[in-house]
Amino acid sequence: MPNFSQRSYQAEIMDDLEAGGNDLLQALRELETINTWLGGHKLTISGLNKIISKWPEKREWVILDAGCGRGDSLMHIAKWSRRKKLNVKLIGVDANPHIIKEAENHCKDWPEISFQVLDVFSAEMALLKADICCCTLFTHHFTDDQLAQLYAQFLQISDAAFLINDLHRHPLAYYSISMLTSLFSKSPMVKNDARLSVLRSFKRDEIRRISEKAGISTIRIRWRWAFRWEIIVW
Repeated sequence: MPNFSQRSYQAEIMDDLEAGGNDLLQALRELETINTWLGGHKLTISGLNKIISKWPEKREWVILDAGCGRGDSLMHIAKWSRRKKLNVKLIGVDANPHIIKEAENHCKDWPEISFQVLDVFSAEMALLKADICCCTLFTHHFTDDQLAQLYAQFLQISDAAFLINDLHRHPLAYYSISMLTSLFSKSPMVKNDARLSVLRSFKRDEIRRISEKAGISTIRIRWRWAFRWEIIVW
């Protein structure tokens, strides 16, 4: 029986920055499908709408996606920004050069999207500036102490707000994704990492403790289906 009382720090296969090849590409494609089915992209767009509504006169936005994967979230943001008639510059960062190479190819028809190979804790990352920082299914890859540092990094980089879309650690989420991936996934990486991602994810009080460590006094945490947290720090 998995332990749901505290976060797991067991490494996922995808945490290996040398991971590449067809196994990684298959996993990234499947994760995009899962994220779409379970409403992950809708959550990100909903959060961005909340943020930009605070500045209705602002029509130009720089949005940085940390842990961007192959750029699927950025493509959804690009489609949204075109519908909203916003002028956007979208920047994806990831520490795995194999993932960034795939992202550049995957998003080649979207000129508003660019990518950089960067460690999110690096000095180079700290020099970036954006109106909004966002990330999807990324923060659960780190320890609480690392996340306090990452939250502080996002505060420094973002002028308006930062938005986090990540998982709620819950038995139903764990067993549901286990069943879903066992039935439909062809990727050993996804079958392993999807369940482990739930065990590494968060309960509400843990998110609050991490934000307090980062010196954040005001944070909006909203539970969304399916077992997701929408976290906005202004």
